[in-house]
Amino acid sequence: MVDKEVVLTLKGLKKIEDELEHLKTVRRKEVAERIKQAIAFGDISENSEYDEAKNEQAQMEERIMKLEGMLKKARVIDEDDINLDQVSIGTTVQVEDIEFDEIVEYTIVGSAEADPYELKISNESPVGRALLGKKIGDTVEVQIPDGVTTYKVLKIEKGEIDG
Repeated sequence: MVDKEVVLTLKGLKKIEDELEHLKTVRRKEVAERIKQAIAFGDISENSEYDEAKNEQAQMEERIMKLEGMLKKARVIDEDDINLDQVSIGTTVQVEDIEFDEIVEYTIVGSAEADPYELKISNESPVGRALLGKKIGDTVEVQIPDGVTTYKVLKIEKGEIDG
């Protein structure tokens, strides 16, 4: 796998740092205590509590390694570097869905921060990729799972990217 840069907003960086800190300081102790309790039950060869705790520990350590790797490759978007002349990472873009005649706002973020439920879309997603570099008034056709949709860029603002 090619190690690629992880683009984060300041808010996204803080979220990852907070999760990593919680895993290292709180969850590690909790899981270690569960393992200790499971060992106290006796024979670990047929001890489902022990197996569960060890699996949880492995998953947690894998997540810690992933977060640490993301932080090593992180590039934080500086709010001062955001150009409002075109859609870029860190901007919130208001678009009109031509087919459904509805207006939607997306904040363009790096893939590590994408959260469709908060309308934060990745710069690598089909919609995010299609919108990058577009200016107010531009229209763009995007291949989505249901077919092709057309968006018109109405407004570009700085997204909520600070801590």
